[in-house]
Formats: sequence, structure tokens, C-alpha cells
Amino acid sequence: MRVLGIESSCDETGVAIYDSDKGLLAHQLYSQVKMHAEFGGVVPELASRDHVRKLLPLINAAFEEAGLLPESIDGVAYTAGPGLIGALMVGAATGRAIAMGWGVPAVGVHHMEGHLLAPMLEENPPEYPFVALLVSGGHTLLVDVAAPGSYRILGESLDDAAGEAFDKTAKMMGLPYPGGPLLGQLADKGRPGIFVFPRPMIDRPGMDFSFSGLKTAVRLEIAKHTVDEVVPEQTKADIALAFQTAVVETLTVKCRRALQATGHKRLVIAGGVSANRQLRARLQEMAYKEKGQLYYPRPEFCTDNGAMIAYAGYLRLQAGMKSDLSLSIRPRWSIDELESL
Repeated sequence: MRVLGIESSCDETGVAIYDSDKGLLAHQLYSQVKMHAEFGGVVPELASRDHVRKLLPLINAAFEEAGLLPESIDGVAYTAGPGLIGALMVGAATGRAIAMGWGVPAVGVHHMEGHLLAPMLEENPPEYPFVALLVSGGHTLLVDVAAPGSYRILGESLDDAAGEAFDKTAKMMGLPYPGGPLLGQLADKGRPGIFVFPRPMIDRPGMDFSFSGLKTAVRLEIAKHTVDEVVPEQTKADIALAFQTAVVETLTVKCRRALQATGHKRLVIAGGVSANRQLRARLQEMAYKEKGQLYYPRPEFCTDNGAMIAYAGYLRLQAGMKSDLSLSIRPRWSIDELESL
């Protein structure tokens, strides 16, 4: 089965073609980062308009990359939620129209299920069951994954997601949008132990997260070291490292609890923050101590992309699932509401 995947939930336009026998045949991605950087964050209306401009050219480019004609596609998958309503509408309307025109089924895919399944595109994918840590700009979730489509939320963020906390902290330091990856680079220059920030909610049972208090602690520390509206660069780097370490250690503690609570030996991390090198290193160390294994997607599949949507859509289409003719999107949608395969 060959599936065309379309991702347009936020500020990346992704298109991919997945073949159940040959794997990923094409992967096209356009990022709107430069456009939104001027405003310091994603402007939903501009994001939607840019998806309209870029989506069809990317679809054409994907078919050219794969060396295929439209009639060789057996189904279309598009992101149906969660995400920005206008951006989701662009991908859903395009996916539905293409499927109707080509006479093939279409299926709406949960964005976070796409992230969760992204490691399945690698040469050494994890076997089920496993624990998944999904960390992105909009979500931080710990999920017990029994099988494709069978998900139980173990813990989630009660306020800001980890990626959002990274971006907001970077903005406090005057780093340009998107600041999360830049904060990680700045942390590489920091000196360990100069600053120590709280590890939120690790002193209480459970696997939920909260990063708003950590952001407040960072803001107060920045204010202490601001002279004439300037913070020394080395101080910024030291604060960045202390913040990153606090987030990483918090995520690591909760992942250990999840592995111990479920008895699983496999841990998957996915989403934009999963590309953070310190996070990967700490989770790898923890998984080794727990006699487990860590899995994650390649860097280009950590951020939003069409490949993960094409693969997730393939699994659902193969199981006989398809969307009706209505443009049903869900800007808010919990992953544990999905129908099991």
C-alpha cells in the first residue's frame, strides 16, 4: 500500500509518500520559521495562508522525488488534529479533495500519534509494548503504548509543555524565535553548577509535569544579573545550562517512574525536544540502568513532518479505517480517545 501523507498542523508544511513494502519513498518539508520570526511566534492566519501556497507544490515535488504518478497512490492521510484550526483545515481540505478526485480512501491522523510512531520509520524500530515520551512545543505526554492505537496517558503537562518552556525561556534571554534550539546551543557553553533551578513535581508521586514555576525561577535569576538591561553572555549560558538540566532531569525522573510502573523495557522519545542532545544522553543512561532500551527518530523526523503522518495513516487505512466526506478536524484532541487498531 502507498500512502500520501500531509502535515499542516502548525508552522511546517510536510508531504511524504510511504510504501508498505519499500518504506519511505519521498519526504518534502517547508518551514515557516523565517516568516514567523519577525513576530516572535506563530501567527495562525499567516500560517494558514502559507500552507495554501506551499502544499500543492510540495505534493508535486514528492511525486517527482518518488518517481510516481498519482494513480499509484492507494490512500491519503492528513493531520486532523490537534493543532491550529485554520492550518488543519488547509491540509484536511486538500487531502479530502485529492482522495475524492483520485477515488481512494482518506483518513485523518492524530498529530501526536504521528510523533509517537515516527521511530517506526527507522531501521531498528521498537517492538510493542513501550513507554513513549512525547515532547514538543505544544505537548508533553507520557504514554503507555500497548499496540498501535492502544494508548493510555500516564502523565501530561499541567501548564506549559517542555518545548514551550524552552521557547519562552529563550525569549526571556533575548534569543530570536524559535528560541528552544538556540537555548540548547547556548547551554553547551554554560558552566555546570553555577545556577541550580528546581525540578518541578519530582518530590510528589505521579507522572504529570509542570514547568511554569521553573520559568518564574529563571526570570527572577535573569533579573538579578541584568545591569543596564544587559545580561553577560557567560551568565546567559550558565542560566541556559541550569534550566536545560532541570527540564532534562525532571523528564528523566518521570520516564523512570513510567518504566517501573508499566514494567516495560522500551522507551520511545519523539517530538521536537527529543532532538536535544542532553535529554537523549540522560535518558540513554537511565534506560541502561533500568536494563531497557531507548528509541528515537532521526532529527528531521523529530519536528513536524509528513512522513510520520503517512506511516500512521497507512496503519489506519490498512486496518480498514477511513474518514467520511465531512471535513472533520479537532484542534483539541486527546490521544487516548483514538480508536484502537
